[in-house]
Amino acid sequence: MSNLNPRRRSRRVTVGKIAIGGDSPISVQSMTKCDTRDVGATLSQINSLAEAGCDIVRVAIPDMQAAQALGDIAEESPLPVAADIHFDYRLALEAIARGAKKIRLNPGNLRRPEEVKAVVEACAERKVPIRIGVNAGSISPDARKPYEDLDDPAEATARAMVNSAFGHIRLLEEAGFHDIVVSLKAFDVPATLRANRLLAEKSEYPIHLGITEAGRPPAGLVRSGVGLGILLAEGIGDTLRVSLTAHPVEEVRAGREILSALNLRRSGLIIVSCPTCGRCEVDLSDLVIQAEERLTSLDAELRKSGRTLQVAIMGCVVNGPGEAKEADVGIAAGKGKIALFSRGRPVRSLPVDEALDALVKEARRMAAGTS
Repeated sequence: MSNLNPRRRSRRVTVGKIAIGGDSPISVQSMTKCDTRDVGATLSQINSLAEAGCDIVRVAIPDMQAAQALGDIAEESPLPVAADIHFDYRLALEAIARGAKKIRLNPGNLRRPEEVKAVVEACAERKVPIRIGVNAGSISPDARKPYEDLDDPAEATARAMVNSAFGHIRLLEEAGFHDIVVSLKAFDVPATLRANRLLAEKSEYPIHLGITEAGRPPAGLVRSGVGLGILLAEGIGDTLRVSLTAHPVEEVRAGREILSALNLRRSGLIIVSCPTCGRCEVDLSDLVIQAEERLTSLDAELRKSGRTLQVAIMGCVVNGPGEAKEADVGIAAGKGKIALFSRGRPVRSLPVDEALDALVKEARRMAAGTS
C-alpha cells in the first residue's frame, strides 16, 4: 500500500500525442541546449532525448530565425516540440504557424493583454496548449508589490509567483481558453514548494514541476530530487523537468529516476547496486558502468513497450544474495566468484571475468520473454 497522497485531480491537455493531467502518466520533459537556428544540431539532441525516454522537448525561440527554423525541427522531431517564448509575442505566432505543439509564455516579460490575446487566438485555432511559466527570477514588479512587506522571503516569492500566474490565467480564461498548464519555479526549494501548494489549492490546471537553475550534478540532482520528490509525494504535479547545468539527456534520466523512486512511473531498466564497502572484493563500480552501457538498447526497448526489468549488481554476501533474489536478474559477488540469479533462483557460480557477459545475456533472454 502506497503512503503517497492521492494525485491531485487536474484538467487534461494534449501536447501532440502526449497527454498532461487527468489520469495520464506524469511526463518527463527537457530542453535542447544548442542554437535552435542550427536545425541539425537541434534534431540530434532531440533524437538523443527521445532515446533516453523524454516525452516532450522544448526549444528556445530567441528571434524570428529560430521561430522559422522550428518548422523543419517540428516536422522531423520524434517528440512534440514546445516553443519557449519571451519578450516578443510575434515569435509565438510564428512558432505556432511553424508547427509548435505547445507554447510557453513568461508573464514576467509578456504583459500586454492585447499581445497575449493574439497568442491565445492563434493557439485556440490550432489547438495548441499554453504553459504559463513563472520563474522567481523574472517576476514583474507589479506581481511582487503586494508582498514586499512579508518577513519571510520564501513566502513573499511564492505568493508573487502565484499572483503572476493568475494574472495570465485570467487573460486566457477571459478569451475562453482553457488548454493551460502552469509552472511556478524557483531555485529556492521552500519557495517552490509553497508556490505549488498554493496553486494546487486554487486551480485545477495541470502543473509542470521544476526547480529552476538547480545547478550541476550532484548538487542540482539533490536539489531537484528533494523539491520535486516532496511535491510528487503530496500528489502535486502532472509533468516535470529537472533543470541541470548538464547535457539534457541527464535531465531526462534524472526525471525518470525521481518518478521511479516514488513508484509513480516504472518502465525500462532498473538497476539496483550496492554502495560497496570494505567487504567488496570486486570492482563493482566498473561492473555497474559496463552493465549500464551494454544494456542501454535494452532499456530503450523496455520503455517503448512499457515494461520493466530489475537488475541487481551486488558486491558482497551480506545483502547481495537477498537483493539478487528480489530482482528479475542479478549477481552477487563473493570471494573470487560471482553468483548469478534469475527470477529469485541461483543459476550458477561464475568466475569474476565471466559474470558481466552472463548477466547481460540473462537480462536480454528474460526481457525477450517478459510479459
